[in-house]
Amino acid sequence: MIDDDRDAPAAGGDPAPQPRRRLSLLVASPLGRRLSLPAALVLALASGLLAVLAFPPYGAWPLAAVSVAAFGAAVHRRRLRGGFGIGFVYGMAFFLPLLAWSSTQVGQWPWLFLSALEALGTAVLGAGLAVCSRLIDQHRWIWAPLTGVAWVAQEALRARQPFGGFPWARLAFSQADAPTSAAAWLGGAPLLSFIVALSGGFLLAAGYALVARRVAGLSKAVGLTAAAAGIAVAPLALTYPVMYTSPVLQSSENSVNVAVVQGNVPRLGLDFNEQRRAVLDNHVQATLDLADAVNEGRAERPDLVVWPENASDIDPIENQDAYDEISLAAAAIGAPIVLGGIVHNDDGTVSNMSIVWDPEDGPVYMYSKRHPVPFAEYVPYKDFFSTLAGWIDPRMAEGLDSVAGFEAGTSDGVIPVGDTEISGLICFEIAFDAETRDSVLAGAQLMVVQTNNATFDTNEAQQQLAMVQIRSIEHGRDGLMASTVGVSGFTDHTGAVSQATEFNTAAVIQTDLTLSDASTPATTMGILPEAVLTGAALVALACAIAINIRHRRSQS
Repeated sequence: MIDDDRDAPAAGGDPAPQPRRRLSLLVASPLGRRLSLPAALVLALASGLLAVLAFPPYGAWPLAAVSVAAFGAAVHRRRLRGGFGIGFVYGMAFFLPLLAWSSTQVGQWPWLFLSALEALGTAVLGAGLAVCSRLIDQHRWIWAPLTGVAWVAQEALRARQPFGGFPWARLAFSQADAPTSAAAWLGGAPLLSFIVALSGGFLLAAGYALVARRVAGLSKAVGLTAAAAGIAVAPLALTYPVMYTSPVLQSSENSVNVAVVQGNVPRLGLDFNEQRRAVLDNHVQATLDLADAVNEGRAERPDLVVWPENASDIDPIENQDAYDEISLAAAAIGAPIVLGGIVHNDDGTVSNMSIVWDPEDGPVYMYSKRHPVPFAEYVPYKDFFSTLAGWIDPRMAEGLDSVAGFEAGTSDGVIPVGDTEISGLICFEIAFDAETRDSVLAGAQLMVVQTNNATFDTNEAQQQLAMVQIRSIEHGRDGLMASTVGVSGFTDHTGAVSQATEFNTAAVIQTDLTLSDASTPATTMGILPEAVLTGAALVALACAIAINIRHRRSQS
């Protein structure tokens, strides 16, 4: 898949003796000098690893733009197959360490397959940027914006395909603590990713100017680097007057006191559901302890209590014992509990539910997860993949056979809790633009995410909390993440995190959160920024292909 620059032997007779060649950083190509294949592969590998450091738990967010720049240099002036291969190398270097949490309990094969599938996205990106090399060389000004739109298009593809997509590891999700994060308020995660990649494109152009023109290009390189830095800060400067000082968003007159119960599990791992009674007991007991603190004046009585996903893997609707335990906790705390539970439907299917449990009336509302995770909560083409998994490792086939097969919910992504409406987002749903926005449009006043991280590790939990931060900014909502084992925490509409818990511990956190019905520009525009930016990438690609075809015809 990767092109090579090795010379063919001279035609006819014995090849002329050639002096021993030294490894070159730059080699000739039909488009001009480019990185040699070994140098490009090393740069792709290094830049992929560099991108990992931009995400939690490391949080070195400026490295995301640096990684984009280095990747662009690696694929520039390469043929399509070379760009594809180098892009795949970059993707594997990026996704393998970033998604290592996916192998914590299920072994290496699912982790490798998931990383490879995601790396196909960056492989397509590498091929596309390589095809655009002649266009970039003819119109140097286009390099930075083309880099930006190309990254958005690649992320749009990964967010939808295959099997419904997996939008984890978008550039936007590395920027939760960066000034660039304010761009999410204007145009959502796609615009934020564009800003990061645009900054990387300016750094790439700066590096080219410095190498190509040496001393003469120094001033231009400095200017382009300053432009990259300015772009990173500009979103904060543009949105500060509204995002940080709006009386609507800052008002505490319409607020609720929310308690999050992180009950923890007896032990981490895939068998957390075998401990389901202990997990339920942990959350019940922690709520009873909170009720005691309220009665003794050591804590304020919350308006609502949030338990995480899988807090009750015993169906509390059909199991009287679980029903009674949850009712006891709700009555003791004197507030509705929003809990995650597994519910068996009348038609024999199973749903991953968020249930509102009233202190007096019991279960009064149930939200079913709308976007189940493929191969974890349902198996597409189950016969085919079970057979394939059996060839690779019988344990994989057993794992697929044990997948519950959750039914996708069809209700609006909002959960009414008394007079308050919260988002219906369970676990990975927070990563998807449409599900998050739909919940806000349906009336969600708080960004609430219930998740279970017992089969992963703290890295996954911190990466997920960063998404809640971005979504809080994007839609101008205070929010929270409630996890069985951590990390749980609160966010405000600026993305600031408070009371983040430790991993694999029991904890109860509590605070006042402001309710909001306001719409941000990102909420209003929805998919429009992503569609425009992706469309621009496709137009640029079409122009690049036309230029390449015209050049080949002129050479024939």
